[in-house]
Amino acid sequence: MSNFFRQEPFMLFQFLFPCRYLVQQLEDGYVLHQTLTTLQTTIQDLIQIKPQDFEKPSAQAIKDVINDKYSNKIIPNIGLCLCMWDLLSASEGLIGHGTGLVNVNVEFRMAVFRPFRGEIIYGRIKTSNQEGIMIDLEFTSEVFIPYQNLPDNSSFSQAENVWVWNSEGTELFFDKGEPVLFRVEHEEWFDQRPTIVEKDDKGEIIEERPTAWRVIGSMAQPGLGPTLWWAEGGEEGEEGDVDMEDGAEE
Repeated sequence: MSNFFRQEPFMLFQFLFPCRYLVQQLEDGYVLHQTLTTLQTTIQDLIQIKPQDFEKPSAQAIKDVINDKYSNKIIPNIGLCLCMWDLLSASEGLIGHGTGLVNVNVEFRMAVFRPFRGEIIYGRIKTSNQEGIMIDLEFTSEVFIPYQNLPDNSSFSQAENVWVWNSEGTELFFDKGEPVLFRVEHEEWFDQRPTIVEKDDKGEIIEERPTAWRVIGSMAQPGLGPTLWWAEGGEEGEEGDVDMEDGAEE
């Protein structure tokens, strides 16, 4: 039996299929109100269904196991898994000796988030520090805007712990929780080391290991940054705000 079942996930197709669609509801309950570029990758894997799930319809039990295993997980050089797109095939289930688990070989397509360079995405400011700004997309917070990718004349306020853009004498704040638009510049991949963190005598974390992947973005171009800045830009252009016509892509 051990020779029949594949022990490790296998990417049947290493290239991905781009598609644009509105994600109404992800498996984990998040609702997105924007059109994202998602990818599909086909995966073959061995899954195990627990006895407590036997009462479910077979397709639902398989779907639940796949989503539990892959959703919100990062596949190296592929991207962030969102949820199972569809099930392509499944073998007959065989009960493992002494475990009671049903082993099933499956082939399925997974919806993956991996934005393309130049894509404009909506998010919210999660945190800020002297290095830059972290953006939350509801389903992931692995988006970083380095301070070099903020508008010219931006500075970090230690007192308020926010970045501030000085636009012709007017201070505009990158406040926490503010909805923003950013442009994807590139992505970074990191080799995963053992999950060990260094702590000081008080138990505070000294070094936090990076995640396997993150998106690097920019808010330096006109029209990007907090959406509130540009909401009435066309009407108030004569009062010093940037006119939206200036936000054309370079």
